[in-house]
Amino acid sequence: MVLAVAFLALLVAAAMRSVPGIILHALEHEFAWSREEITLAVSINLLLFGLAGPFLGRLMDTYGPRVVVAWTASLIALGSAGTVFMQAPWQMHLLWGVLVGAGSGGCSMVMGSALVNRWFVARRGLALGVLGAAMSAGQLIFTPLLMYLDIAYGWRSATLCVALLMGLVVPLVWIFLRDDPSMLGLQAYGELGLQSKPTRPDPHPMRRAIKTAEFWLLASSFGVCGLTTSGLFQTHLIPHGLEHGFSEMTMAVSLGVMGATDIVGTITSGWICDRFGKRGPLAVYYLLRGATLLALPAIDSTFGLMVFSVIFGLNWLSTVPATSALAADWFGKQNVGAVFGWIFFAHQLGAAVAAYGASFLHRWGGDYTLTFSMAGAFAILGSGLVLCIRRQESYARTSR
Repeated sequence: MVLAVAFLALLVAAAMRSVPGIILHALEHEFAWSREEITLAVSINLLLFGLAGPFLGRLMDTYGPRVVVAWTASLIALGSAGTVFMQAPWQMHLLWGVLVGAGSGGCSMVMGSALVNRWFVARRGLALGVLGAAMSAGQLIFTPLLMYLDIAYGWRSATLCVALLMGLVVPLVWIFLRDDPSMLGLQAYGELGLQSKPTRPDPHPMRRAIKTAEFWLLASSFGVCGLTTSGLFQTHLIPHGLEHGFSEMTMAVSLGVMGATDIVGTITSGWICDRFGKRGPLAVYYLLRGATLLALPAIDSTFGLMVFSVIFGLNWLSTVPATSALAADWFGKQNVGAVFGWIFFAHQLGAAVAAYGASFLHRWGGDYTLTFSMAGAFAILGSGLVLCIRRQESYARTSR
């Protein structure tokens, strides 16, 4: 039940994150705003999404995920609904950038990581993969739907739809989500022996984390992940496709196909982590991502675009289970909300740079060729960073 409610929250949050790329052209045409003005709001959103993560993660470690998720989901719903009435760029920066961005930190894989590491001992990687797949499924289900609403009824219908869906998540979280198995007299899945009490988080987990090379390698590689996925694709893939002669619905279907294949890729990644470890597969994911990004500018047919969507989709979020599990292994499951929160902040920092930087490079170069080529090079660099991570050690051993 806990996994199902968390899945639903992440599913709807994924719909919210697909909105900017869908409505970007509509905002340009209705308000005559520049692409830089619009994507600045997206960058603020992504940056605060990441920056809120470690602080909300710390609150989850201390007070439990349930109350944090409920309040932040409410903030997302209010901010999304408010965009229906905006008339100036600063209002988009405030509503979509600040309110929705800050609230998004509570409905992210920081929440997923905090819950899974409390509720699962066995099949932890698989459970993380399932929650990672929620974000892919949200993209699969909602991107074509929101694009249809945008085309048929205007961009306000798309944002209002997301606000209503997130509003429905809040009562489900209050009713069904629980912070720890002990609250229901249960054991974590796969835990052997007597029921154990929840392990209290360390008073200052980041003091130890920042002294290790592994934290910085995980954060840097996950920053590359954000640079090469959400900030870039969910904001700029549809405009890139339109410039290459593809229709809006074709590009929406492309993102949906990525979401469909990413469900398979992310769940499979979690299973691979449980069976074969995390470090080697994670390096392979980044290497494959780099190769596909380098090929993207040359794609000029619908068939080629769909082949790209399948291949890229298979490893879009496959990095999440491995990165989250490595963070828990190195720094302790009781601290994973705070530590993975800062690692996730690096992810969102990379995403924010991509969202705004791609607009700048587009204006400078006239298209997205340089942007995707640079992203491919960074993904290959991310593979090298992962290979520098030492073989995992238990938290108890490294904390001595």
